[in-house]
Order: sequence, then C-alpha cells, then structure tokens
Amino acid sequence: MGEDHPNDTAARTVVIGAGPAGLTAAYQLGKAGRTATVLEATDVVGGISQTAERDGWRFDIGGHRFFTKVTPVQELWHEILPDEDFLLRPRMSRIYYKGKFYDYPLKAFNALRNLGIVEAVRCVLSYAWVRLNPPEDLSTFEGFVASRFGWRLYRIFFKTYTEKVWGVPADELQADFAAQRIKDLSLFKAIWNAVTPSRNQKDITSLIEEFEYPRHGPGMMWERCHGLVVDQGSSVLFGRMVDKIRHRDGVAYEVVASTTDGETSAHPCTEVISSMPIPLLVQAMDPPAPEDVQLAAKRLEFRDFLTVALVVPEEDGFPDNWIYIHAPEVQVGRVQNFGSWSPEMIPEPGKTCLGLEFFVNEGDDLWIADDDDLIAQATAEMQLLGLLDADRVEKGYVVRMPKAYPMYDATYKDNVETLRTWLREVAANVFPVGRNGMHRYNNQDHSMYTAMLTVENIVNGTDHDVWEVNVEAEYHEEIDEPAR
Repeated sequence: MGEDHPNDTAARTVVIGAGPAGLTAAYQLGKAGRTATVLEATDVVGGISQTAERDGWRFDIGGHRFFTKVTPVQELWHEILPDEDFLLRPRMSRIYYKGKFYDYPLKAFNALRNLGIVEAVRCVLSYAWVRLNPPEDLSTFEGFVASRFGWRLYRIFFKTYTEKVWGVPADELQADFAAQRIKDLSLFKAIWNAVTPSRNQKDITSLIEEFEYPRHGPGMMWERCHGLVVDQGSSVLFGRMVDKIRHRDGVAYEVVASTTDGETSAHPCTEVISSMPIPLLVQAMDPPAPEDVQLAAKRLEFRDFLTVALVVPEEDGFPDNWIYIHAPEVQVGRVQNFGSWSPEMIPEPGKTCLGLEFFVNEGDDLWIADDDDLIAQATAEMQLLGLLDADRVEKGYVVRMPKAYPMYDATYKDNVETLRTWLREVAANVFPVGRNGMHRYNNQDHSMYTAMLTVENIVNGTDHDVWEVNVEAEYHEEIDEPAR
C-alpha cells in the first residue's frame, strides 16, 4: 500500500475524476507549475463527454456543442486542441410531434403554423390566460415553463419529453432545470423577435447557427488533455475507485483508492479537487459524516442514460444534430445523427449512425436488457414513429452511462447545502467541481470553468465562488450581436 506522487513536492493535489472538470483542473495546475494525481474509476477519460467507439464507429454521449459565452473556456479549448481538429458545424435541432417537425428552441410562427389555426389560437389564448392567471407554484418545472409558454404549449412541447428524461411527473421536478436550460425564453419573446425589425434594436439576441466540434467527437479533446497532463508530470491512474478520504483538524490529508482486483493505494494530499458525485464524496469521508449528513447524501439521486446506435444508409439520416421525440407511445427521448455532428465519426462511406437516447435508472428493465433486445426495440420504435424502415438497419451498438444527470427534486437544494456546509467544516481543502461533483446540471463549459476558478483559488489565493457559475439569466444558445 502507498503510491507516491511522481514529483515529491510539498503541494500534493489529488483530483478525483478524469472528466472535463477533473482534467481541466489537473491541466491548469500543471500550467501553474504544480502536479497532481488524477484518480479515475473507469478505464477512459472524458466522463459523459467521452467519445465511445465500437468497431470504428464513434458515439457522442448526449451531444456536446462546443459553444460557450465563457471566453477563458473558449481559449482553453483551442489551447488543448489545434484549430485544424475543430469542425464548424451547422446547428439544427427539432421536435418531432404527431408526424411534424418543429424548430427548437421554439419559433413562434413555425410552431403555430404547424399546429394549425385552431390549435394555434388556443395556444395563444392559453398563453394570455397564464399572463393573467400565472401558475400558483413557479418553483416547479411545470409552473415555470407554463408561465412562459402557456399550458397548451407546455403540454405539447415540454411535458412529455421532460418526464421521459427525469422519470418523474413534471410538477415534482424543480424549476432550476428549466432556469438553466430555457432561461428567459418565452412565447412573447419569440413572437416579439419575429415581428420586430432588427435594425430598430440596439442589441440583437439571436440563436447560434453554428458551433465548433472536434473531428472525432468530444472525447478527442479529453484524450489530448490527458496526454498534456501526463507531459506536465502529473499522473492519471485508471480503474481507481475512491474508498476513503481521510481528514482531521479541518482538512483532508489522504485519499485511499482501490482497483477491481482489490489492490489499494494511499495518496497524501494538501487539497482534493473532486468531480465524483458529491453524495459519494461525502460517504467516502473518514471519519464518517454524522447521520443527518449521510441521510442528505442518500437523498441525492441521479438519472442514468443509454444510447442505442443504429447504422443505416446515409440517405436515411437527417440534417439535425438531434431530434426531440415528443411521443408518449415510445420510450426513446431523442435521436442523434452522428454523421451530422462530424462525418469523421462515420467509418464507412455512404453510411451514417443514428443514436437513440433512452433515459433510465440504473438497474431498471431497460438498463439490464440485452443489447440485442435494446437494438430491436430501438429499431421498432423508429419504425412506429415513421422515421425509419426497420429493414434499413444494418447493425447496432449499445452504450450505457450511469449518473448522467443530477436529479432536481424538491429537496435537492437543501441536501446539497447540507453536504457543502459539513464539508467546509471538516475538510476545507476538499473542492467539489463539475456536474456531478456539485450536483448541478452544468454544460461542459461551465463544468470546466468551475475547475478553472478552483485552481485559481488554490494557486493564487483568490476567492471565486464556483457555486455561482451558470446562474446567469441568459439562454445558453443565444448570443448577443451588435446591430448593423
């Protein structure tokens, strides 16, 4: 037992997790002249931002547009990967509802035209009603979204998909999810932007029309970052499950990890940067947390995710990066076309690969189903939706991703605050970062930014509040452009 840091220096940072937040932290430490030991539980880097590969086919786990309003993150992307490894891709996503395609984010005239004059009038009247009679509880996803689009549009375009994603009724999901994703969008804003001449506006807020994307998927970024981190003198250890984080006198001083073979290693530390799920982080603390803190950790839940990838002829694809499936009769929630993300993810000419996304709970019927059964179900659902003839599917693959989404239930905020407060008291040098590390549905860029600010706090003694990252009111996929 006992595995020394490669560089025996006074400052020893242990980074838990080799996803975007963890590797960003290690890389930024290296730029500051410090090394780290990165402990990764799996055998790959990138976390949910990895690129899975099967027989040469590459799959993005969830879809990662490389667009950000955080300039330091934008600069870091291009510092890690050379410009020639980025493609500039057109942005397109739509909703599939009752055999028709709707632009997403919703464009007022497109949506109302597709719905037909009678339903469009009902939707506008429904929106007018909520302006006069807002939902009683705006703290839930349902109340938040209905107040911005009206009850009819909410039920058509938000309720079904959201309940597929989270597996709970939309009135049990907190509004924080919508606040981070929808921000200040509303039916009124969509109509106003459509009818107001842009030349009369001082600032035009427009939807991004294109984004950058690594040629071989987002995992390419983190595979490269892994190499840079090792070149800096840090170590990245795979297959290391964190068992204990030992602490005393208000600080953590050692991280103990084990392999699947039962071998253990102890890593002395002056600080810990953790992107592992915060409830698991707290449960690993030694001495253990008191009963009320342990209970708060157990109450924090996650939603898991699997992708069924179907190889089909290229002409059976679609121009969208993804299509949201608002159809309660099927379990698939979203369909990606990996060829629309990057043609270089497709190894065979004349083919493409469609990724059907299912939102699940680890251990449920879909999660434990045989791959062949999942491929058959995905094929049948595409046939039922009229999006693909079953006999066009040539082969399929399945990729599972546990703990993909932190759950935003009614008590999650209080539970997270309980864990944060206790950690500050007993181990002030343990710093949660990233999506699962903070139990916050951050995008990749915001997860990276929490790590960047944390490293600044450690190295430079700054006092950035990383918990304030991604609480701005702007919609992520809009950009302000100066009027011309």
